[in-house]
Amino acid sequence: MPHIIGTQVRLREYRHEDLVPIRQWVNDGGITGYLSDIFLYPHGLESTESFLADMMDQRPDCRSFVIAEADTELYIGQIGLDTIDWKNRFARIGIVIGQADRCGRGLGTEAMKLLCGYAFNELNLHRLELEVYDFNVRAYRSYLKCGFVEEGRQRQKLYRHGQYCDIIQMGLLRSEWTE
Repeated sequence: MPHIIGTQVRLREYRHEDLVPIRQWVNDGGITGYLSDIFLYPHGLESTESFLADMMDQRPDCRSFVIAEADTELYIGQIGLDTIDWKNRFARIGIVIGQADRCGRGLGTEAMKLLCGYAFNELNLHRLELEVYDFNVRAYRSYLKCGFVEEGRQRQKLYRHGQYCDIIQMGLLRSEWTE
């Protein structure tokens, strides 16, 4: 799989050496507190090894990448298209920047723009969608910069940090991307 190279980041394949940086964030509540409920409990080494093996195999309905430094190819996080519906030409996106000191530098925004370009221009998808929690303001703003539109909210569906929070659905159409 060819790398998708931007200014600050490159999207590349998963590698065995990515296990160490993945293990550094997978049980870090400061990172996982913004992610799905699968991170509500500790993840053991075997679970992370299994995840990495799955990512290296790439299911037919999935295109996943490591977000790496553009020049050194060192792991920063990961991004991917999940449950691609090839008939209806849409996919869901998931992203994580796995190093707290790298957040807020535009790396996720650049990675998202690279992935959107790949999805629309190379895979010929028509629609991309994602969910973000209402308290994750930084991610929400990043998605807006990438052209995503808020399509709906599931009010108080998530219990996190001692309170109920909204889950925001966002979408991006190919026609909106090309504008």
